[in-house]
Amino acid sequence: MPHGRGQTQAKGTHAKDTHAKDTHAKDHDGPSSMVVVDVPPRPLLVCFSHLRWSFVWQRPQHLLSRAARHFDVLFIEEPVFEPAESPRLRVEAVAPGIAVAVPVLEQSRIYAADWIQARLIRDYLQRWDSETRVFWYYTPAALGVSAELARDITVYDNMDELSAFRGASPDLVAQEAELLTQADLVFTGGRSLYEAKRGAHPSIHCFPSSVDAAHFARAREAGPDPDDQAAIPHPRIGFFGVIDERLDRELLAATASLRPDWHFVMIGPVVKIEPESLPHRENIHWLGPKPYGALPDYLRHWDLGLMPFALNEATRFISPTKTPEFLAAGLRVISTPIVDVLRDYGEAGLVAIAETPASVALSIDALHAEPPEAWRERVDRHLAHNSWDRTWDAMHALLREGLRQDEAPLLLVHTPTPA
Repeated sequence: MPHGRGQTQAKGTHAKDTHAKDTHAKDHDGPSSMVVVDVPPRPLLVCFSHLRWSFVWQRPQHLLSRAARHFDVLFIEEPVFEPAESPRLRVEAVAPGIAVAVPVLEQSRIYAADWIQARLIRDYLQRWDSETRVFWYYTPAALGVSAELARDITVYDNMDELSAFRGASPDLVAQEAELLTQADLVFTGGRSLYEAKRGAHPSIHCFPSSVDAAHFARAREAGPDPDDQAAIPHPRIGFFGVIDERLDRELLAATASLRPDWHFVMIGPVVKIEPESLPHRENIHWLGPKPYGALPDYLRHWDLGLMPFALNEATRFISPTKTPEFLAAGLRVISTPIVDVLRDYGEAGLVAIAETPASVALSIDALHAEPPEAWRERVDRHLAHNSWDRTWDAMHALLREGLRQDEAPLLLVHTPTPA
C-alpha cells in the first residue's frame, strides 16, 4: 500500500510558530483598522528529476512553474562531478518560487554518490520552515538519495518509460516498482503509459501532454524570420525537440531525398547519439537547440511540421508534447504512427499519419495543397479543452485531497474602524 502520508508525516522541519498573532496595534487616535495575520510558510514541493531545468522546456517545467503559485519548489537535479574540496549543493533561484539544486561531487567519491547526496539534501531541507512537504518524482533512481527523507505525500509523475531509453540503468525497473509502493499519487504522461501501469497502483491518473496554446499561437502572427533560418528556401517542413535515438534518421534522410525541393529544418539538442550519425543533405538543416520563447518565431516560417519518430521500445509509450504545440502554431503536421498520436490526434483527422518515406512524401504533397482554414477551426476546438493550466489544476486538486489541507489564510484581514 502507498505509505507517503502514513509513515512520513513527522518531518521535524523546524517550522516557525504560524498562529495568528494578537497584533491589534494602537496609535494615538485609537485602534488600527486592520489586523495583521502571520501566514504559515508555503508548502514545499521537492522535485527529483533526471532532466536539467535548463534543458528543453517540457512537462516538468510547465507543471512546476504553475506549482510555484502554491508551493515553494525545490528542483533537485542529478549530480555533476567537479574538482572540489568538499561536496556541496549548488542552489540557484531560477524563477519566483523555484530554486534548482545540483549536488556537486568529486569523481573520486562516485562510489558513495547516493549517500553523499542524501546527506546534502537532508541537511538543506532542515533549513526550510514548511509545515507541508511534497516529494515529486520524475525518476525512480532518485529513491537512492531520498527514500529515508520525511515527507507528507509522494507523487510519481511518470512522464516516460525511462527504462526503455538508451543508456538506462538496469536498476530502473526495480526502482520504479519500489517507488510505486511509496507513492500516494501516480500520474502518467499519456494513455499508453496509463494503460500499461493502471494495475500497478490504486490511485493512478492519466494526464497526457498539454499545451500553452497562447504561446504557440504567436506563430500564426507575422514576424521576422530568425537570422539562422532566413536563408533557407521554401517550402519548409520542420521538427523541434530532443534529437536522440527516438528520431528515425533513415526515414528523414530517405524522405529528404524523395522531396529535394523541400527543406527540412531540425531544431533541438543532439543527445545520446553521435552527431556524425545524423543525415546530411543539401535540404536538411540542423539548427541546434533554441530557447522555448523563440520557437514560435521559427515555426511561423514553416509550411508543415514533421514528427519522424522511430518505432522502437523508446517510443512505445511516448505522448509527444510537440503534437499539440504544432497544432497551436497552426501548422499541419505529419507523424509516424506513435500510438498516442494516432489515437488522440490521427483518428480525429488533426495529424497526418505516415510510416514510410514514400507515404510521408505523399502526405507532404497532400497537406501542402490543402487549404488550412477548416482544419485550423477543428484544431482550435480541440485545443480549447487542453492546457497546462487545466492539467496543473486537476493535479493540484488531487494533491489537496491527499493532503486534506485548506488554502493559507490571507495576509491582511481588514476590519471596520470603530466609530
